Amino acid sequence: MAKREILIKTPEQIAGIREACKDASMVLDYITPFVKPGVTTEYLDDLMLRYTEDVLKDKSACLGYDPDHSIPYPKATCISVNHQVCHGIPGPKVLKKGDILNIDVTVIKNGYYGDTSRMFCVGKCSIAANHLIAVTYDAMWKGIEMVKPGAHFGDIGYAIQKFAHAQGCSVVEEFTGHGVGVGFHEEPPVLHYGKMGAGAEMKPGMIFTIEPMINAGRKELTILSNGWTAVTKDKSLSAQWEHTVLVTDTGWEVLTVSEGSPAVPSWVKTK
Repeated sequence: MAKREILIKTPEQIAGIREACKDASMVLDYITPFVKPGVTTEYLDDLMLRYTEDVLKDKSACLGYDPDHSIPYPKATCISVNHQVCHGIPGPKVLKKGDILNIDVTVIKNGYYGDTSRMFCVGKCSIAANHLIAVTYDAMWKGIEMVKPGAHFGDIGYAIQKFAHAQGCSVVEEFTGHGVGVGFHEEPPVLHYGKMGAGAEMKPGMIFTIEPMINAGRKELTILSNGWTAVTKDKSLSAQWEHTVLVTDTGWEVLTVSEGSPAVPSWVKTK
């Protein structure tokens, strides 16, 4: 089978994807005040679905998603708590003080896809949990900083892995970022580990996610019987942040931004 090409988006497509990405980020803005002890992850998912459909007039890309025709994803978002690495299915789990969670949102707006995720603390979290969340956020930005025309996708993974390992954390290798915008998952896979100069060359108009999953313990994971949720084998905490990024003529543009987006780290060189 011939390898699919990495899409170079047209100006019209970029404009549409930018709007979808902003909406995805706005869903996370909306849900932030509802993340507190005593609520269930299913309650949060229901609120986000209603906001997506009724307020933004968008669709959830996750609801019913079935990439391998086996188990359709049953909810509108992914909510991964504590040692869940990714694809946590919202349900009756009640959040308690000290929990950490990743909320991953992908919306479809006028046929275009926007994909982003953020970490949340439920009440006051431990020093170790806050450290992991901060390391993961900075790791994502280390990857974003590598984006520019002529760079290679392996540069992103190299920067993320080098930083995470220096902080005493491990990098999940089974899940990657991906091209996005016209479809939910496009070429190329964006590894969060790797070597400088490896992989395809970045070109203006490419759009993809950078979404490192960083573990406080070992990198190994297990998939639960629901067919979706990944958890750390050693039950250590896991964190993830995700932005959708456009390769511009001179560098990068983060598309998944809104009024409530967390601040860019002070050390990031903005263009």
